[in-house]
Amino acid sequence: MPSTLRPRSGLAPGRLLLLVVLVLAALWFWNAPWLAPLRLLVVLVHETGHALATLLFGGRVEQIVVGADESGQCLSSLPPGWLPQIAVYSAGYLGSAISGALQLVLAFRFRLHRPVLYAMGVWVTGMGVIYAGNAFTLAYCLGMGAVLLVLARVLPPGGVKALVTVIAVFTGLYALFDLRDDLWSPGGGPSDAALLAAHTHVPAVIWAFLWSVASVAILVLAASISLRHSAPEDELEELRSAAASGMPRTTPNP
Repeated sequence: MPSTLRPRSGLAPGRLLLLVVLVLAALWFWNAPWLAPLRLLVVLVHETGHALATLLFGGRVEQIVVGADESGQCLSSLPPGWLPQIAVYSAGYLGSAISGALQLVLAFRFRLHRPVLYAMGVWVTGMGVIYAGNAFTLAYCLGMGAVLLVLARVLPPGGVKALVTVIAVFTGLYALFDLRDDLWSPGGGPSDAALLAAHTHVPAVIWAFLWSVASVAILVLAASISLRHSAPEDELEELRSAAASGMPRTTPNP
């Protein structure tokens, strides 16, 4: 009796170990000066989230500024109403979490790490050309965009996958780190949570808590999807052959 072949299921230990190592490395080296360009990149992800939400609700993005001190601003005009305000202010943190989650899933699960890196290069360059609000932002976007496009072209598959995974980890952690600061250090200056609290009269700590829960849920879901075994092509082919062997066949007449 022929055996039934099934694709593997469950977590892939190698992927889990890699993700844990990258998270620990990101936490350890987070403030290293040589990682400043990467931290600026995730600041740009945050501001892009604000910009996309603004455009989605019919508003107008005036400019985006990324500072050398790793600050960021998205200056925009919003249509009236509480829903656009909530969506736009929330889109920075949640957008960072969603961006990191998508990068993880596309790189690990679907092995699209090179297209993802090309897309990042085009996105960073486009944000600079269209929305840069000062010379530093424009120079950074053009320079980083060029670097990402070149790396997407010349790096071997393993190098591209590693780079995309590192960016995904940093993007997700950035959202959580900023939310931690809003929760536990609310006096450190204006934040998205504080600004939204001024418009909605809901305390900033409530917004920060809700965004934290949503961000963690998004990242955990993405990690659970990314870390599962995916059936290799040869296993899938064996599955097709096994399925076909149980089907009646007709032999054409000569």
